[in-house]
Amino acid sequence: MKSSYKDGIIESNIEISENIYEIILNGDFQGFPGQFYMIRGWEALDPFLSRPISIADLNNGKITFLYEVKGRGTHIISKLKKGDKLSILGPLGNGFNINTKGKIALISGGIGIAPMLYLAKSLNINVDLYCGFRDKPYFLETIGQYVDNIFVATDNGVEGHKGFVTELFNPMEYDLVYTCGPTPMMKVVMNICKGKVPLYISMENRMACGIGACLGCTVETIRGIERVCKEGPVFKGEEITID
Repeated sequence: MKSSYKDGIIESNIEISENIYEIILNGDFQGFPGQFYMIRGWEALDPFLSRPISIADLNNGKITFLYEVKGRGTHIISKLKKGDKLSILGPLGNGFNINTKGKIALISGGIGIAPMLYLAKSLNINVDLYCGFRDKPYFLETIGQYVDNIFVATDNGVEGHKGFVTELFNPMEYDLVYTCGPTPMMKVVMNICKGKVPLYISMENRMACGIGACLGCTVETIRGIERVCKEGPVFKGEEITID
């Protein structure tokens, strides 16, 4: 893990869907699928907190992130241009277990699709992607070449199944499941998979420091209270309690 922030030079920062951006940085970066970086695009003390964002891809001296503009920090980042600098700290946290065999299902909701590209590329086995969106899907052309099948659900039915992505998923067809997305969706995935198929969950809790010092991102596990940024963000499905 890197102990201090370093700069990456922005190669591109493009809005790929409404309020959803793909940013690519040039630099010497490392990381495993499921890990994240703390990101800040400003030198001022306000906003005070950096933003935790999962690694979407990492190769050839470039690192890619997907992020949703939801507040002042991500709004500032969305205005940065090619050639600007972005300060990032990482890689942080524990990622997905990629030493596995069999048929794999990736289940994402919204911006939870972000870590699935790097994960699918790293697994290099039979992988199906289930992805849910509020409205028009995004990022599918990029990730599609690394998965066997894509199953899409949208809230408004603009594309794919109208309804929840979990309604498309049969756990008995898979040997292992990975999921990332809104907490209600992941709770449903946990219930569907329980006792049927092993599951890995990537939590998306709000974080302050990203390095386990502030205890601001705790979650209840079978071992007690643990930090999403340090012991996670990836947990085994049977290890964690989602309210």
